[in-house]
Amino acid sequence: MFTQNREYQMDLTPIRNAMTIDVEDYFQVSAFASHIPRKSWATISCRVERNIDRILSLLDEKQAKATFFTLGWIAERYPSMVKRIVSNGHELASHGWAHQRVSDQEPQEFLDDIVRSKALLEDISGQQILGYRAPSFSISSNNLWALDLLEEAEYRYSSSIYPIHHDHYGMPNAPRFAFYPKNNGGLLEIPVTTVCLFNRNIPAGGGGYFRLWPYAFSHWLLQRLNRLENRSAIFYFHPWEIDYEQPRQQGLNVKTRFRHYVNLHRMEGRVKALTQDFSWDRMDRIFLE
Repeated sequence: MFTQNREYQMDLTPIRNAMTIDVEDYFQVSAFASHIPRKSWATISCRVERNIDRILSLLDEKQAKATFFTLGWIAERYPSMVKRIVSNGHELASHGWAHQRVSDQEPQEFLDDIVRSKALLEDISGQQILGYRAPSFSISSNNLWALDLLEEAEYRYSSSIYPIHHDHYGMPNAPRFAFYPKNNGGLLEIPVTTVCLFNRNIPAGGGGYFRLWPYAFSHWLLQRLNRLENRSAIFYFHPWEIDYEQPRQQGLNVKTRFRHYVNLHRMEGRVKALTQDFSWDRMDRIFLE
């Protein structure tokens, strides 16, 4: 079904890993959708710009480069922030328009979304947008048509499939590493990193797992991937994850509250440690060049 991309790095020491940031604010996460409707977003004070500036400074300290998957909704309101991302040498990519899961959209609606967000980001940045990441990794075996539409919209790669078991997303039978959904090439899908232990894919690419597990375990997983499998990792986090002082949402169930707020106060320090312990670069330079 899939053609795996075997052109990975054999001659780089250390291996370059892909640092990625999903540019959205705390009130836009999918887990809050039933508590904070989209129609109220414009009335909420955004915190994303100050958090992005902290991230840019953090990356600059170690001269690390990253890919910023950015919502069109955010870019439209903070074009100067988008320009700072690009001027600092990072890759700008699309995260869709308003963080609507692909699984909640019809094909034409999805196509309109990815075309609109791509056009805006290109207008602001003056650069071609090559990459896309689906909100909440919401491309799976049930909607692989989305990959065809991404190719139609002239994206070069997607990082929208997470090969794990999860109650809200995941495609556990997908390849763990970059692959072409079509045998004749075209769009490249680059899954977020997992490490196979005891015949199970263990999430090793960031998000809530990175905040939950001890840093030493995450470090071990990434090091294992680089050294034993000779592969580049794809790591992701969100600006709100370094924002411990963000407003607390009321009325959440225990699971949602735990997942969103666990160890926020440790996140920035852990990301700094990653930039010291591993080599980081942009998605396009690692997987497309």
